Amino acid sequence: MSTAALALQQTVQLGPLLRIAAGAAATGATLLVFRPLIVGVLRAALLVLRPRLSKEERLARAKLRDVRMMKRMIAAASGPSDAAELRAIAARA
Repeated sequence: MSTAALALQQTVQLGPLLRIAAGAAATGATLLVFRPLIVGVLRAALLVLRPRLSKEERLARAKLRDVRMMKRMIAAASGPSDAAELRAIAARA
Protein backbone atom coordinates (compact mmCIF):
# COMPACT_ATOMS: atom_id res chain seq x y z
CA MET A 1 0.00 0.00 0.00
CA SER A 2 1.27 3.45 -0.80
CA THR A 3 1.50 6.20 1.74
CA ALA A 4 -1.22 8.19 -0.01
CA ALA A 5 -3.68 5.31 0.31
CA LEU A 6 -2.70 4.84 3.94
CA ALA A 7 -3.28 8.54 4.60
CA LEU A 8 -6.72 8.42 2.99
CA GLN A 9 -7.73 5.50 5.20
CA GLN A 10 -6.72 7.31 8.38
CA THR A 11 -8.42 10.63 7.79
CA VAL A 12 -8.72 13.03 10.68
CA GLN A 13 -12.08 14.64 11.20
CA LEU A 14 -11.65 18.40 11.08
CA GLY A 15 -15.02 19.31 12.60
CA PRO A 16 -14.16 18.53 16.25
CA LEU A 17 -10.68 20.04 15.90
CA LEU A 18 -12.10 23.29 14.52
CA ARG A 19 -14.74 23.37 17.25
CA ILE A 20 -12.08 22.97 19.96
CA ALA A 21 -9.87 25.64 18.36
CA ALA A 22 -12.81 28.06 18.07
CA GLY A 23 -13.79 27.41 21.69
CA ALA A 24 -10.24 28.03 22.90
CA ALA A 25 -10.05 31.26 20.86
CA ALA A 26 -13.40 32.47 22.23
CA THR A 27 -12.34 31.69 25.80
CA GLY A 28 -9.03 33.50 25.31
CA ALA A 29 -10.74 36.54 23.81
CA THR A 30 -13.26 36.67 26.67
CA LEU A 31 -10.50 36.50 29.27
CA LEU A 32 -8.55 39.19 27.44
CA VAL A 33 -11.53 41.54 27.32
CA PHE A 34 -12.60 40.99 30.95
CA ARG A 35 -9.10 40.81 32.45
CA PRO A 36 -9.34 44.15 34.32
CA LEU A 37 -12.65 43.10 35.87
CA ILE A 38 -11.29 39.69 36.88
CA VAL A 39 -8.15 41.22 38.40
CA GLY A 40 -10.24 43.74 40.35
CA VAL A 41 -12.52 41.05 41.75
CA LEU A 42 -9.52 38.94 42.79
CA ARG A 43 -7.84 41.90 44.49
CA ALA A 44 -11.07 42.74 46.35
CA ALA A 45 -11.35 39.12 47.48
CA LEU A 46 -7.75 39.25 48.70
CA LEU A 47 -8.51 42.38 50.73
CA VAL A 48 -11.50 40.64 52.30
CA LEU A 49 -9.40 37.63 53.28
CA ARG A 50 -6.31 39.56 54.38
CA PRO A 51 -6.98 43.26 55.09
CA ARG A 52 -4.16 45.73 54.66
CA LEU A 53 -2.54 47.14 57.78
CA SER A 54 -3.06 50.79 58.62
CA LYS A 55 -0.20 53.23 58.14
CA GLU A 56 0.45 53.40 61.87
CA GLU A 57 0.62 49.60 62.13
CA ARG A 58 3.02 49.41 59.19
CA LEU A 59 5.27 52.10 60.74
CA ALA A 60 5.22 50.32 64.10
CA ARG A 61 6.19 47.02 62.49
CA ALA A 62 8.99 48.68 60.53
CA LYS A 63 10.34 50.34 63.69
CA LEU A 64 10.19 47.06 65.59
CA ARG A 65 11.99 45.31 62.74
CA ASP A 66 14.70 47.99 62.76
CA VAL A 67 15.14 47.70 66.53
CA ARG A 68 15.49 43.93 66.29
CA MET A 69 18.02 44.29 63.48
CA MET A 70 20.08 46.74 65.53
CA LYS A 71 20.01 44.40 68.54
CA ARG A 72 21.23 41.54 66.35
CA MET A 73 24.01 43.74 64.94
CA ILE A 74 25.05 44.84 68.43
CA ALA A 75 25.10 41.23 69.64
CA ALA A 76 27.21 40.22 66.63
CA ALA A 77 29.61 43.18 66.96
CA SER A 78 33.24 42.17 67.29
CA GLY A 79 34.26 44.73 69.88
CA PRO A 80 32.95 47.33 72.31
CA SER A 81 33.67 50.20 69.94
CA ASP A 82 31.48 48.60 67.24
CA ALA A 83 28.66 48.11 69.73
CA ALA A 84 28.92 51.72 70.92
CA GLU A 85 28.84 52.98 67.33
CA LEU A 86 25.79 50.86 66.54
CA ARG A 87 24.04 52.16 69.67
CA ALA A 88 24.74 55.71 68.53
CA ILE A 89 23.28 54.95 65.10
CA ALA A 90 20.22 53.38 66.75
CA ALA A 91 19.73 56.41 68.98
CA ARG A 92 19.59 58.71 65.95
CA ALA A 93 17.03 56.54 64.15
